[in-house]
Amino acid sequence: MRAVVQNDKNRAVLAVAALATAAAALVSGCAGPGDEAEVRPAAGQQAHRGAAPDSHAALVAAARRWGLDAVPLRPPAPPEHKPRITARDGFEVDGQEEDDLPPVFTTIPTKKKVVFLTIDDGAEKDPDFLRMMSELRIPYSAFLSNYLVKDDYGYFRRMQAEGHTLNNHTLTHPYLPGLTYDEQKHEICGMQEIMKKQFGKAPTVFRPPYGNYNGDTLRAAKACGIKYAPIWDEEVFVDHWEYREWDRGLHPGDIVLTHFRGRNDWDGTMVDDMRRFLNKVTRDGYAVARLEDYL
Repeated sequence: MRAVVQNDKNRAVLAVAALATAAAALVSGCAGPGDEAEVRPAAGQQAHRGAAPDSHAALVAAARRWGLDAVPLRPPAPPEHKPRITARDGFEVDGQEEDDLPPVFTTIPTKKKVVFLTIDDGAEKDPDFLRMMSELRIPYSAFLSNYLVKDDYGYFRRMQAEGHTLNNHTLTHPYLPGLTYDEQKHEICGMQEIMKKQFGKAPTVFRPPYGNYNGDTLRAAKACGIKYAPIWDEEVFVDHWEYREWDRGLHPGDIVLTHFRGRNDWDGTMVDDMRRFLNKVTRDGYAVARLEDYL
């Protein structure tokens, strides 16, 4: 009987020691054989709430689940000193510098191999898209038009809660150069008011519909509190890419456009569109960074 009692005591001591060792390993950040080391979000990226993975193994699993060829690359930390953003050559309007008008640009000046994903209008509200981008931790900027988003502001609030930025794309998506200054100001300032009411703040970033603008557009945008008017260098669709530059390739700092579209407009879903986008940028050695971290 004494031997049995003694063995029980020995087992208890060993169990306590094992627990203590495990606790110490957790505190010191040690991982046992086969454990995955923690991969923290890149600086400047907000941690996604909910299902966002925190380990490389989880990212590998997410990439496999969404049918990607490889795990998307992680972006570098945002620049300590923001680059100076100016209007692209040939994209200026009269009075651009004298009146300090919001610059129209297609690329962020950086040598880092990053691109910026921007998504326009808000017609398609695909919950799978939200899950995909959350699980893969891909940042993007949405440019919203009220006539397309007003039926479900909540969808975009969920997007905003996960760290993505909501920007201005006018009330009704008109061809702005065909409007008077006052009409353009109504389109831009009216959307500013709605965004402040629905999403808590008026943005400082605006994209003119179709990428079309004139001097009145930029003067109206400035009057509405806009500081930047990015357009794009490439556009990705569910079945192909389109390029602004002659070399038909990606470049450091390029702004990429796509749209909130689904099977009603395309031969595929937003998930299919993002799969094409992510496979190419990853294959070409680029990471997706957050546009507003560079502005």
